[in-house]
Amino acid sequence: MTTEQQQENLEAINLDLQTIELDSDIQIAGQRLEKLEIRKPNAQALSGVKIVDLLQGDVNAVLKVLPRVSNPTLTTQQVNQLEPSDIAQVGGALMLFLQPKSQRAELLRQQ
Repeated sequence: MTTEQQQENLEAINLDLQTIELDSDIQIAGQRLEKLEIRKPNAQALSGVKIVDLLQGDVNAVLKVLPRVSNPTLTTQQVNQLEPSDIAQVGGALMLFLQPKSQRAELLRQQ
């Protein structure tokens, strides 16, 4: 059972947006990017990608979806600059978004 404070904290969390702190900065228009915001993908963002591939952490699937859901929007060249650990973090965020909202809330609460 959650306390009132826990419930308020949970409601303040945007379950449709995750911020990823990059292990290794990337360059965008001469600026160093240290964080990425990842939005929950919609059907259009998932077009051409098998959901099972995302759930299995398939790098190609993650790299295909990432430019469609990142803020700032990344180009293919910028996505290819990402470190493997950063790709794994993005993949984890995408896997989380594919879970039902109640499960996402529970997983975020446990973190």
